[in-house]
Amino acid sequence: MGHVIVVDLGFGDAGKGTVVDRLCEAAGVAAVVRFNGGAQAAHNVVARDGRAHTFAQFGSGTFTPGVRTHLSRFMLVDPLALAAEAGHLRALGVPDALDRLTVDRDALLTTPYHRAANRAREAARGAARHGSCGMGIGETASYALAHDDAPRAGDCLSPARLRRRLAALRDWYLAAFPSGGDVPDVDACADAFLAFAERVRIVGGGHLHRLLREGDVVFEGAQGVLLDEWHGFHPYTTWSTTTFANAETLLAEAGETATRLGVLRTYATRHGPGPFVTEDARLTATLPEAHNGTGPWQGAFRVGHLDAVALRYALELTGGVDGLAVTHLDVAGARPDLRVCRAYAIGERRVERLEPGPPGDLDRQAALTGRLFDARPVYAPLGRAEETIADVLDVPIVLRSYGPTAADKAVSGQPLGRNPGALRSAV
Repeated sequence: MGHVIVVDLGFGDAGKGTVVDRLCEAAGVAAVVRFNGGAQAAHNVVARDGRAHTFAQFGSGTFTPGVRTHLSRFMLVDPLALAAEAGHLRALGVPDALDRLTVDRDALLTTPYHRAANRAREAARGAARHGSCGMGIGETASYALAHDDAPRAGDCLSPARLRRRLAALRDWYLAAFPSGGDVPDVDACADAFLAFAERVRIVGGGHLHRLLREGDVVFEGAQGVLLDEWHGFHPYTTWSTTTFANAETLLAEAGETATRLGVLRTYATRHGPGPFVTEDARLTATLPEAHNGTGPWQGAFRVGHLDAVALRYALELTGGVDGLAVTHLDVAGARPDLRVCRAYAIGERRVERLEPGPPGDLDRQAALTGRLFDARPVYAPLGRAEETIADVLDVPIVLRSYGPTAADKAVSGQPLGRNPGALRSAV
């Protein structure tokens, strides 16, 4: 199959996990590499035999025997959440998930102190909440930017250093959030993290290079491009690079390339607050999902029509893709009321293109967000979904999904990974 990078082109929840599961059934797939985000990911996979699991840190190919998971240095690793996820997989008949897991020693650790800080900060925003998952992801990233001694996976191999860094983090939390929630003491947290290090393999950067030589690797992204920390609609974004950039950095270091696969639904969804031009309350009411509801931190699950303007923006800022994986084609076939937004009306202007800006200019992104709150969708009938998507995005569809399992997916067109860049969109 060749190496493949799987990235969501929307606000997340497009079906990355189920696409990765399908790809990992191919012969020769050695591993899934996670390259952004952390335990807040929620990639729902239903196996062919009906077993269901929400993959957060383990790769979504774990149901396939022998496929390994590698958490790269760009991952934010939560050992406590990882242990709970391993327990659920064990109950589903996957007893060796931890045996097939490796963690880069430079990966940041998400701790109970980060989680408590995240919830205290978000609660303090009141009605101006950004829409956090409440799992400490942003706090993990921001703390590491400000502190050279932020805990990392490799620290779990050095008990004294781990306790010292956890103590500094705990003290920071207590000083910054004196009215925040209770947190465990340092010794209890350290003991749990040391147990984690005894159970998993913590490795150096050369391990991934060996994986890439041993077989095909699927790079599994988290969240979506429209939530990207630099290019998303600030401040309703994540503290994570959700584009192809991290995966391609890891590949370049090993002298490898991969096919870029962009994932999208036949209609749009979004969790929590933020601009959502094509939101339709009627669709939200009639297209509910058991695993996507309103959460105490993340907010409501919202549904809308396909947004070609936002998707073209995602394609342009990422540099294009080699092919698309389109999910929920079964829904599109059953809902003739679905539409496609081909342009926005902003005041008297018709806008068909949102221009990406330079990374790091968050004032510019915030101004873009303000304009999107005032935008109105210019609709056309969706019609035959796959034909419309291929037309409005000018990218070939190479994987079609008509349901939750791998059996509901068809791969067609040029084989994935055989000639990276050959199908790259020219947006």
